[in-house]
Amino acid sequence: MQINVECYSGYRGEETPRFILWESGKIEVKKIIDRWLAPDHRYFKILGDDHAVYIIRHDLQTWKWELTFYQAAGGPVKEGAKDNRK
Repeated sequence: MQINVECYSGYRGEETPRFILWESGKIEVKKIIDRWLAPDHRYFKILGDDHAVYIIRHDLQTWKWELTFYQAAGGPVKEGAKDNRK
């Protein structure tokens, strides 16, 4: 699922997600749980202000963001979502 992400760019120029935006609202990133690199993407596993866990990825070629995983607070993984971490 394509999403919009507001980022903070630190002194090294690396972007760090601060908010996830979609039709249903705006989720604040409370904590970055993990991050990793793939050849064409950067991944972030985050905890939102709704206490849900998200994995989002940034395509380094197109500069687009995508939600690849969602788990509601205290709930099961949302159907159809998956962890694409390799």
